[in-house]
Amino acid sequence: MLDANIKQQLNAYLEKLQQPIELVAAYDDGPKSQELRELLEEITSMSEKISLRTEESNDVRRPSFAINRVGTDVGVRFAGIPMGHEFTSLVLALLQVGGHPSKASQEAIEQVQQLDGEFEFETYFSLSCQNCPDVVQALNLMSVLNPNIRHTSIDGALFQDEVEKREVMSVPSVYLNGEPWGQGRMTLEEIAAKLDTKSDEKEAEKISQKDTFEVLVIGGGPAGSAAAIYAARKGIATGIAAERFGGQVADTMSIENLISVPYTEGPKLVAAMEQHVKDYDVDIMNMQVAEKLIPAAKRGEPHEVRLANGASLKARTVVLSTGARWRQLGVPGEDEYRNKGVAYCPHCDGPLFKGKHVAVIGGGNSGVEAAIDLAGLVGHVTLIEFGDEMRADEVLQKKLRSLKNVDIITSGQTTEVVGENGRVSGLNYTDRKTGENHHVVLEGVFVQIGLVPNTEWLKGDIELSQHGEIIINDRNETSIPGVFAAGDATTVPYKQIVISMGEGSKASLSAFDFLIRNSVE
Repeated sequence: MLDANIKQQLNAYLEKLQQPIELVAAYDDGPKSQELRELLEEITSMSEKISLRTEESNDVRRPSFAINRVGTDVGVRFAGIPMGHEFTSLVLALLQVGGHPSKASQEAIEQVQQLDGEFEFETYFSLSCQNCPDVVQALNLMSVLNPNIRHTSIDGALFQDEVEKREVMSVPSVYLNGEPWGQGRMTLEEIAAKLDTKSDEKEAEKISQKDTFEVLVIGGGPAGSAAAIYAARKGIATGIAAERFGGQVADTMSIENLISVPYTEGPKLVAAMEQHVKDYDVDIMNMQVAEKLIPAAKRGEPHEVRLANGASLKARTVVLSTGARWRQLGVPGEDEYRNKGVAYCPHCDGPLFKGKHVAVIGGGNSGVEAAIDLAGLVGHVTLIEFGDEMRADEVLQKKLRSLKNVDIITSGQTTEVVGENGRVSGLNYTDRKTGENHHVVLEGVFVQIGLVPNTEWLKGDIELSQHGEIIINDRNETSIPGVFAAGDATTVPYKQIVISMGEGSKASLSAFDFLIRNSVE
């Protein structure tokens, strides 16, 4: 089942096993169980420290398997076959259950080990979801570190009846002790903080004790990462505060236009960016939401950034790189049915709509690419574009028009998302040319209509454009001396990863130049 190259790599990893592990498999008579059997037998044959037996209990999902540390209660369970994006989760689970130490920070490990209570987690994932492995791997590690934590990862596409019963329409979806608990990408630190009710208070106290930075970067995407690296290379005190390291890139499936890198995926690029920043003397403060910018009152005094947890950071210069997020339709029903049929990531959630009728809103490149991808998974796709014609590249439009299970509607203004029994059942739109109203019966709506900058917290303190973007000049200077900005949150045209990296570098160099020219007397 595994090709020669993967086998060679897996063999090398399994040499790191320190303690014996047991694979306990639960099969049924289906073809997926046969695939699972072949996979587990291959893995077992690669190491003397791995054994395999069949689960006798009827109280487990089939096909599924547990990875247990022999003679202990340490273990994790996968319901399905963790290939695709989840193969890395399988490898890490084997290693960690087998005693190989995690690369997580000692602080995070200790926080998990100190959690009190009984935690039974279940995570629904799809093999094409690039965000799911972060959650699966974090919860798997937590179950290895703390005997009071258990975790089962479930392939939603393989357990459709279960998904329908629980009305799971977005992945990753996490259940705790049988109840919905969380959705979307979450890191180990984020999950631990959510379980540790005193974490915000402790983190705020620690942050407030930090000295004044020379350069403080707000935002951890490509622009923020580049800014932090360029500042740290100058040997000055550098900090980076980010709500989520990697930003929107973490939600990007494939990246093919980063020069010198023919192909990569968002999570992989984010991991590389974070490691690059860590290679320098940068104070990384993750999971920190900026709420208020207080400019320096006079020359020589620092700027202040207040955080949502009550802490404050001070810096002589600030680089704002807060990025952007998916733009919402802003119509009735969108918020009500979010994650109940309204989705924003076709790669993540598409497999949950297998055989169903869905709509894609937006005819730009992202919308047309989403419709093409979904057409191979769902029963039918209706693409609705507000303008008189689609705006995507012609090669994408040609591909879309060749698909038999796709309808294209132009001059269509979506007016409402309609639902029944807590989930999407259709949408209404108006033909902008005729004024006629139409209703489309469907079960999913994927919104792909561009981006909106994350700058609401800056209103009234810094000059913004009519679209909410931070206005900058060619040196990335804002309306506040000593405050610079870069990336998708600014007025710079063309929101691209490579451009954000360049803009972040430029903003940091401008900040350094400002420090030189405005040294404190």
